[in-house]
Amino acid sequence: MFTVWINKAQFEYDIHSLVKAFYPEEEVKVLCEEEEMSDHRIAIEFGETSIEMTLKAQNETQAKESVSEISHASDADRQTVKNLLKQLIYNGLSKQLEKSLPWGTLTGIRPTKIPMTMLEEGKGEAEIMSFMQDTYFISEEKGTLSIDIAKRERELLSSLHYKDGYSLYIGIPFCPTTCLYCSFTSYPICTWKKRVDDYLEALEKEMAFTAAALSDKVLDTVYIGGGTPTTLEPEELERLLCSLERFFDLSRLQEFTVEAGRADSITREKLKVLKKHNITRISVNPQTMKEETLKLIGRHHSVDQVKEAFATAREEGFDNINMDIILGLPEETIEDVINTMEEIKKLRPDSLTVHSLAIKRASRMSGWIEEKGLSTLRNTDETMEVAAQAARAMGMEPYYLYRQKNMSGNLENVGYAGSGKYGIYNILIMEEMQTIAALGAGSISKAVLEDGRIERMDNVKDVALYIERIDEMIERKRKLFEMI
Repeated sequence: MFTVWINKAQFEYDIHSLVKAFYPEEEVKVLCEEEEMSDHRIAIEFGETSIEMTLKAQNETQAKESVSEISHASDADRQTVKNLLKQLIYNGLSKQLEKSLPWGTLTGIRPTKIPMTMLEEGKGEAEIMSFMQDTYFISEEKGTLSIDIAKRERELLSSLHYKDGYSLYIGIPFCPTTCLYCSFTSYPICTWKKRVDDYLEALEKEMAFTAAALSDKVLDTVYIGGGTPTTLEPEELERLLCSLERFFDLSRLQEFTVEAGRADSITREKLKVLKKHNITRISVNPQTMKEETLKLIGRHHSVDQVKEAFATAREEGFDNINMDIILGLPEETIEDVINTMEEIKKLRPDSLTVHSLAIKRASRMSGWIEEKGLSTLRNTDETMEVAAQAARAMGMEPYYLYRQKNMSGNLENVGYAGSGKYGIYNILIMEEMQTIAALGAGSISKAVLEDGRIERMDNVKDVALYIERIDEMIERKRKLFEMI
């Protein structure tokens, strides 16, 4: 265990995230002043105008411990103190381990928010890059990527209705099976088939309230996710989409996405239902084109089924199809990634989302790692570049980016798309510039207030509780929407 002791309880999350990025295989624990401080690897003491860090040696060849200190003004704001603290930790660990992190001290999930904000303030690219490198020690490559994406996002979002508009998310929390790495709200459809109608009834009740409460606002985008929405039968999909059309004004909709997702849930009949209701964007997500990995991660479909599902979607007239892949899956090599990208290039999707595997405690992957070891998960700048080159070869450019805790290789997730095929909702959920009303079990609504603050409201994750307590979910939404 890697233990960090601090003399005052503050910035625990940031300390934990940064240390964990250097020591992904270690269990990291941050203890405050009143807790046991023996056998700690780092001690941090906050003074009135300084932060002192004592870093113990990792091995006998290093000095037994090193002490470093950084000063700040007595009236320094919290953000300044936090940045100085993270710089202190980063410099100490980077020197001791002879290791740098591509994103430097940045541990948040939305690195593009920084250049986006600075662009809005009229700052130039060189000034933004200098700030990100000096403040966060970000690499030039990642700095360039985040600035390029921020510029593209700004242009793509210029036509949206921020103050008088909103987007809608609808969660379908059912899947054919639960993948090894998954921590989302999802339940095997085989055990819930008899209650799908009850779920849709509760969802329709939440739809009716939301549509009425936000009737004075423009609905810009709709995203149906999960889970896997296409685990619903064709008649259930028909019911869901008819209800949406009945309750909401879709006349000014700029994007309507359904996460079809897994090939073992996609049929021609379901695709016909989606096309009939004017869905503009779908996903067919292989995650990998290696048969052995699909079995290992619990996806009960073959590579051929992925290709067949994609071909069927094209035949049914879908001209904006996204594919997701995950880099760093168990036992995959760079040769496997190259093969996956070659197979995807043959299909030529309209957009590609490249995920770096994030290890979630709530997923079965955590137990797998304990047994097999973290070294079986390999993701590097080289594998990310393989995916980026393939995207460029298909005429795509990066348009959104986000990071998660405990990502393999301490890297990122990047969305690539061809011209006019960008996923607007994907940008909105990351940049938090527009209110998102989220319906269904486990969904989280975000209200963007006039002063820029974000207020959140989450629905219960358990499907049975969601059905039982739908009136409570609606009442909580009422209070949230009254703040907009």
